[in-house]
Amino acid sequence: MLWQLGPKLLPVGTPAPPFICPDDQGRVFILNLQRGKHVVLVFYPADHTPHCSRQLSWFRDAWDRLQARGVVVYGVNSGKPESHVEFRKRLQLPFPLLVDYGNRIAKLYRVRGLWPRRAVYLIDREGVIRLARLGMVGPDEVLAVLDELEPTQPQQLLSKAS
Repeated sequence: MLWQLGPKLLPVGTPAPPFICPDDQGRVFILNLQRGKHVVLVFYPADHTPHCSRQLSWFRDAWDRLQARGVVVYGVNSGKPESHVEFRKRLQLPFPLLVDYGNRIAKLYRVRGLWPRRAVYLIDREGVIRLARLGMVGPDEVLAVLDELEPTQPQQLLSKAS
């Protein structure tokens, strides 16, 4: 498919490349300071588009389930902070949108091909990539990977009883 043109995503099991950038509120985001949390980076092509709105709304709607598992979510796009602020407000997103000036982060994470590609990365508590996938990836896929990495309490109790 044309949307897949470009280098392959970073491999699962490798350390996530560190970066620093502003978010839509002008705060400084430092990936390395997120250790101890599961970080989801949702790379999306543009603010205010139907598919991007739908995908980010999925993460908004699953916010409570994600937070319960220690997950923080960040949208990543090269749009201007003002556009991010309007987009976030319109969708009522509870998570920040990172400003990727010059597509520096997109290039670092190999999601910049002929044009910006849609991709989701899950980075674990130690800074290792556990999910790297192109396309309309949603929170259920992220939570499924987390279930493999860290089974939820009821599953842990069942396995201990066996």
